[in-house]
Amino acid sequence: MILKSQVEWALHCCAVLAAVPEGRYLSTKALAEFHGLPKEYLSKALQNLSQAGLVQTALGPSGGYRLARPPSELTFLDIVEAVEGAARTFVCTNIRAANPCRPQGHCDDKPCSIARIMWEADEAWRAKLRSTRLSELIETLAVEVPPAIWKGTSDWIVKRTG
Repeated sequence: MILKSQVEWALHCCAVLAAVPEGRYLSTKALAEFHGLPKEYLSKALQNLSQAGLVQTALGPSGGYRLARPPSELTFLDIVEAVEGAARTFVCTNIRAANPCRPQGHCDDKPCSIARIMWEADEAWRAKLRSTRLSELIETLAVEVPPAIWKGTSDWIVKRTG
């Protein structure tokens, strides 16, 4: 399974937006500059987050994006599904029905074993993302990122909020 690059962008943007002061916004331009991404492509990921209600938007010179909820109320799954959708990652097309050794008219009474295993794996992956909150990421970053970079990043963000 390969997720769209927009998933990575959305996760990183939400981490940055967690540092935006209350009542202020960070522009697409600033987010694109911070991550070294083309603004036009990043806009699509941000629109997905907005449509899912994960970020708030404001227009105008001091507009941009901010989280719609506290980081403790946003999960990785919320963000991934805002970009990728909630559909299962595996679709069974029941190719086992083409087996020439099956009697004509044979009807299976349960889903394919392969599909069941893939669906269980998909649910395990989603359960992990569902159990991981954006606030946990912020706590991890606060420990793992060197203090000078952490403070510089925070100052950079606040300086560019409107």
